[in-house]
Amino acid sequence: MSEPGPSPLAGQENNLSVAQARAAIAERLRPIAERDTVPIAQALGRVVADDVISPIDVPAHDNSAMDGYAFAGAALQSDGAITLRSVGSVMAGAAHAGAVEAGQCVRIMTGAMMPAGADTVVPFELCQVRDGGRGLGVRIDPGVIRAGENLRRRGEDLARGKPAIRAGRVLKPADLGLMASLGIGTVSVMRRLRVAVFSTGDEITPLGQPLQPGCVYDSNRFSLMGALQRLGMEVIDLGLVRDDPQALRVVLQQAIEQADAVLTSGGVSAGDADHTRDVLGRVGEVAFWKVAMRPGRPFAFGPLYAGDPAKPSKTAWLFALPGNPVAALVTFYVFARDAMLTLAGASAQPLPVLQARCTSAIRKRPGRTEFQRACVRQSADGRWDVQITGSQGAGILRSMSEANALLVLRHEQGSVAAGEAVDVWLFDGLV
Repeated sequence: MSEPGPSPLAGQENNLSVAQARAAIAERLRPIAERDTVPIAQALGRVVADDVISPIDVPAHDNSAMDGYAFAGAALQSDGAITLRSVGSVMAGAAHAGAVEAGQCVRIMTGAMMPAGADTVVPFELCQVRDGGRGLGVRIDPGVIRAGENLRRRGEDLARGKPAIRAGRVLKPADLGLMASLGIGTVSVMRRLRVAVFSTGDEITPLGQPLQPGCVYDSNRFSLMGALQRLGMEVIDLGLVRDDPQALRVVLQQAIEQADAVLTSGGVSAGDADHTRDVLGRVGEVAFWKVAMRPGRPFAFGPLYAGDPAKPSKTAWLFALPGNPVAALVTFYVFARDAMLTLAGASAQPLPVLQARCTSAIRKRPGRTEFQRACVRQSADGRWDVQITGSQGAGILRSMSEANALLVLRHEQGSVAAGEAVDVWLFDGLV
């Protein structure tokens, strides 16, 4: 991972834009180095450590892209039909004995190896077949096919010795099939990133205990652990930590020893106990930022050290998120998601920003980025509409559960009129 040093924004901790905060985080992080070798059946969602090199040509031989008749394209004439004599057939997985001579053709199925002497395939539906007494005659009219059509050349898709999958890719289902098609049964991947998660606050109540007046159940930890699991991270659950300096310091040291990154919620706003900043200052170089965004203005980030900060035995990166349930998830998606993937060794995976038609007017002042919980649906005219899911309070987690997207209002953007196109992040591409 990267060498910790002074925060690039140490003197600009108030009112950062989302872009500034994201850039400051990205500048400091480097991937972990450790690797695993796993069977491809267990590799879904893992990050490829080294380029996967193809040991074979794909396809392994010239083959037909269609069901039809294979022949030498040089026989085609622009001013008249030609008739070829069919001298056999070849199925996928078999080879035709001998070569196709001038005036001959071979019935061939998709994927079958092209016979010697043939370089063109005419589909069945583009020719006429008659039995002329000397075997089947295949008539091809002028202009229906060009020489070389419907032929897939050896190595056309992937040449032997070339990268099939690049390092840094998060493996998808098709990637597993691609490796299997190359005869590759295991793959070198980055080890899973270890992320420690805990919640802070005396008002937070563990599940299974009676809820006292003024208290809330610990929901953030479960939302954040789910978000990390969707990214393929190894989650270390450190539970709930009270507002006590010694307790916080103990759990932070446990987190640093066990994890590559530490994810917390609560304890980063201006109204929180002063000891939170004091403890973090003793075990790391954490900067407390006020980001120009809604929800999720307070945010803290920086390295935590095990042992002597001058010569730490280990470093873990802290992402301290706001305590409000929606703000915690939104700041995770905006700041921690990409950072976790970077630490895990994944290549850049920017979130796809789509546009949809806003169904209602939204008031907004320029100078901050806003993330509204919303639902994207297809309208009767075939276009995509986006509608916010009611109240947008940072503590209303139900509206996040009901949403299928975040409506993103950019930093410089003002109020939005009904019918105006706006940016959206779909949850299916996000979580």
